[in-house]
Amino acid sequence: MNDDRTRPAPDSPFRPGPGDRDAAPQFVLPLVVRIERGSPPARTDALETAARAVLVMLTDERSVGDGEWAQAMRDWQDARIRKVVRRARGAEWRRAEALPGITVTGKSAEVRVFPPVPLDGWPKDLARLQVSGTDLDDPDPVPPADPGVPTLWMNPELEMSAGKAMAQAGHGAQLAWWELPDAARAAWRAAGFPLAVRTADPADWPALTGGGLPTVRDAGFTEIAPGSCTVVADHPALR
Repeated sequence: MNDDRTRPAPDSPFRPGPGDRDAAPQFVLPLVVRIERGSPPARTDALETAARAVLVMLTDERSVGDGEWAQAMRDWQDARIRKVVRRARGAEWRRAEALPGITVTGKSAEVRVFPPVPLDGWPKDLARLQVSGTDLDDPDPVPPADPGVPTLWMNPELEMSAGKAMAQAGHGAQLAWWELPDAARAAWRAAGFPLAVRTADPADWPALTGGGLPTVRDAGFTEIAPGSCTVVADHPALR
């Protein structure tokens, strides 16, 4: 990447208390998941697709250097790292697809990610979409993550809507990206950002959170208490 703002400022973007980032103009990264009646995506696939969508946006040529989205990306990363997931179907989804952004497809999920917008400045066709109603399920048992695949471990003690969990998975993927050395970044991107999202075994959670891996602590704007640890990003290159 040729952007000089690829790593976070020292003040954490996810800290529960106020910090320097709160003084900056606040932006949000919008994500829209397609949920058609009768054919909703599987929950885990939606989480994984959202996480990959964040990585694709971070590394798109329009997001770095002198790209058309680069200033918005820098402004967003200098403030709190907010992501909001909304849902769309039918004509709503078609209108969302017409806006500048990137659609990332999983096995059953489609997620469109858009360049950051001011917290109170959403495009009309995105602002009218619903945040609630993203309660998805996994119709089939979720297999263990393949060994060696970067895995975003979700807190087994927290209950989150699918939309909230998608945003948290995106946070975890972003923290992993920030922490990776350049060679590991290049390899991950070249492979298409393979990753898994899994709920950690409760017995393993203390070791995961205490092992020095990138950890998301939610600011507590929605659903869960401030400071809650939501995700641990376990990339092989960070162990």
